[in-house]
Amino acid sequence: MRGRKALTSLSRRERQIMDVLYRDRQATAAEVLAALPDPPGYSAVRAMLRILETKGHVRHVADGTRYVYLPTVARERAGRPALAGVLETFFDGSTEKAVAALLDLSPGKLSDEELDRLSHLIDQARLEGR
Repeated sequence: MRGRKALTSLSRRERQIMDVLYRDRQATAAEVLAALPDPPGYSAVRAMLRILETKGHVRHVADGTRYVYLPTVARERAGRPALAGVLETFFDGSTEKAVAALLDLSPGKLSDEELDRLSHLIDQARLEGR
């Protein structure tokens, strides 16, 4: 792994490609191309997959004459540095502001189980001094 900086340095299109790979668990360049909104050309997708491979986000395996691309980092692990960037950029580093915004965006009422889990996470953070 190339470290935290590599995980956060994805362009919009690279994030879209990673979304496809995380959703499908693996894909060829043609499959990625078919899944992208407003897709670029095939050669552009192949170039971006090579860049993602250089950055350490994907790897490929040969399947006959084609390459099948797979993510190398678990989605949750890759998302943490991205979320940290959003927290810093849009919420002045404030977890409280970010959680409040997420609660405002919540499409429906949170279930009692979800509220209990959130409460447990808050209690755990207190115990750990976070």
